[in-house]
Amino acid sequence: MSAQQRLNAVKQHLTPEQERANAVDPVNSMNEERAKASFNIRDLTHLLDGGKGPSELRERMMQEIERDPLFAMHDIHDISKETLRERTMEKFRSMIHHLQNESVDTFKKRMEVISLIDPGFWTRFGVHYGLFVGALQSNASPGQLSYWFEKGALSLSGMVGCFAMTEIGHGSNVPGLETTATFDEASDQFIIHTPTLTATKWWIGGAAHSATHASVFAQLIVKGKRYGTKVFVVPLRDPKTYNLLPGVNIGDIGKKMGRDGIDNGWIQFTNVRIPRGYMLQKHTKVSRSGEVQEPKLQQLTYGALLQGRVAMVVDSGNVSKKALTIAVRYAAVRRQFANSKANGIETKLLDYPIHQRRLMPLLAQAFAMHFTGSEMNAMYNNMMTRLDSASPDDPDMAEVIEMLKETHATSAGLKAFCTWNCLNTIEQCRQSCGGHGYSAYTGLAGMYNDFAVQCTWEGDNTILALQSGRYLISSYREAIAGKKLSPGVGYLNNLNTLIGKRCGAAKVEDVVTPEIIIEGWQVVCANVVKNAALEFEECLKAGLDTDDAYEQCSQSRLYAARLHSYGYLFRRFAEGVSKVEGDLKPILMDVCMLYGLYTVEENAGAFLQYEYFTPKQIEYIRAQTNVLCKAVRDQAIPLVDSFNLSDYVVNSPLGRRDGNVYVHYFDHVKRQNPQGEHPYFNRLIKPMLERDIEGGDYEDEEAGLEDDEE
Repeated sequence: MSAQQRLNAVKQHLTPEQERANAVDPVNSMNEERAKASFNIRDLTHLLDGGKGPSELRERMMQEIERDPLFAMHDIHDISKETLRERTMEKFRSMIHHLQNESVDTFKKRMEVISLIDPGFWTRFGVHYGLFVGALQSNASPGQLSYWFEKGALSLSGMVGCFAMTEIGHGSNVPGLETTATFDEASDQFIIHTPTLTATKWWIGGAAHSATHASVFAQLIVKGKRYGTKVFVVPLRDPKTYNLLPGVNIGDIGKKMGRDGIDNGWIQFTNVRIPRGYMLQKHTKVSRSGEVQEPKLQQLTYGALLQGRVAMVVDSGNVSKKALTIAVRYAAVRRQFANSKANGIETKLLDYPIHQRRLMPLLAQAFAMHFTGSEMNAMYNNMMTRLDSASPDDPDMAEVIEMLKETHATSAGLKAFCTWNCLNTIEQCRQSCGGHGYSAYTGLAGMYNDFAVQCTWEGDNTILALQSGRYLISSYREAIAGKKLSPGVGYLNNLNTLIGKRCGAAKVEDVVTPEIIIEGWQVVCANVVKNAALEFEECLKAGLDTDDAYEQCSQSRLYAARLHSYGYLFRRFAEGVSKVEGDLKPILMDVCMLYGLYTVEENAGAFLQYEYFTPKQIEYIRAQTNVLCKAVRDQAIPLVDSFNLSDYVVNSPLGRRDGNVYVHYFDHVKRQNPQGEHPYFNRLIKPMLERDIEGGDYEDEEAGLEDDEE
């Protein structure tokens, strides 16, 4: 007997009053939703995690972190910035143990879990190991790397690092940074200097209180000649006293929108001297006599940037899952209004079509970002392995570099649109929880504040999307010239067949297939990229140089990057689902097609403009989107259960697994806000209420009533 049949059997023995009470009970409502599962939830969890082993490892980590008193999160919304920063540094100790005793892959998985629990700590820890140590690994010679590792860069003994790239007047424009590093031949030293206010290093995580050393990005100047931006290690504080070193001036940039566990600061250097060897010289070298040796070929810098952008696509999917777990579980138990035939039983939010339209496409989008992020992660690892093992004259090198360029450009667009999508998902989830979504304790407001930075760090989203659009125009021009492109933009090699192509479905019902949607995106993307490229060519013919021409067609580039990114997300999702077998296939196909139809509907103007779909077909797509919203709604709780996030990780009474939201919510509010003596009655309220008002000391029995006889 199925769970649903057992529930029906129990209902037959209930009185109408008992049945009504049972129907509106949140725990019963949640159990009722889980009983609808058409697939094995555990199997889907294993699929999403990459196997049974990774799922069990992740569960073990969630339990370990939950039991660590340093990671107590129940009061996170009620503590001060100062307390939060202290806790952030306390957590370093426990992480160092795991870092030293776990494999790199295992530790990365641990940090991925922590990113969902405490993104502020995850970022602060990542500033040292991801950015400071990463700068050493990318820019130091082998001897320099050994030197800094021996000094404690890996073990956090004797030094804590920060990453000083951004300036108050310069962010994404790294070549335009103003901080200078001038070589002094007489002393064999570099002089690090902040020449202007706008050259002040800004947003530097760890600078305000905790960093002893910084990887500083500065303009290399030797014998009066500038050689561009290079990386230098600059000591900031005495590690024994934490006093600032001579010439170093540091301050706290203060309260931020989110992630207050990070002590972001500003740094100014006034003629700070460092040894010549503190310039990281893996690529450009400066000799004792001031001779500068630059690499014959500029080294590819895509690797580190690509890794960060791929990580943000993955993170966008993971954070979306957490937000949707809260909103969907709450919608499964929250009831609002009863129709005339419901015997007074109010309707679940999840049963309203408009609520399904609000959340189900976002749930599908989270799956799309998951599949795309996983695929891109695998591609990145494969490409870097091939790149590291290939020699300069290896025939494989050209293909790898082309794929790296393509993935780099595509990842720039995906980073932009996935982080925008995730931020919108969090806000839609918050609003879908009604008034309670405004409470900090439901977790969504803080989640929004913490995630918002993803849209502007590692490159402002609009700028990154424009980079992707620039690459698309460049690829179009190469395709016209006969060059075979990498798979991600390979559709541009088929311009002759795609431009002007119409949907070949014989019946309107036949448009709802992955193949049709993929082809539709290719047709639309081919057209918008072509239009952007033609606009670019017109700008060149008008006499503009290349950079100005690209700027002039920035709107077209942004539009092309948007559609290319959405088409790429759907294709990756569809390809991932095509490899799935068994009872997971039908539900994942529903989710995939919901995402596909929803994104087509959202961009219907382009599909109509280039006449791939007819208005009638678009209307059918809109109707089928509603049908799929209902189909996915029926499996919504099993789907969010497959994300396998513990109550501790979710950290929201509205998203509790058992569905008992009101009990958990009320208990949490009482625990964090205990009743006590009124904090300001005697000082403020009592004097206001008891102040003397002239002519006010009287009683009027009529109390302002009008005369009834008038």
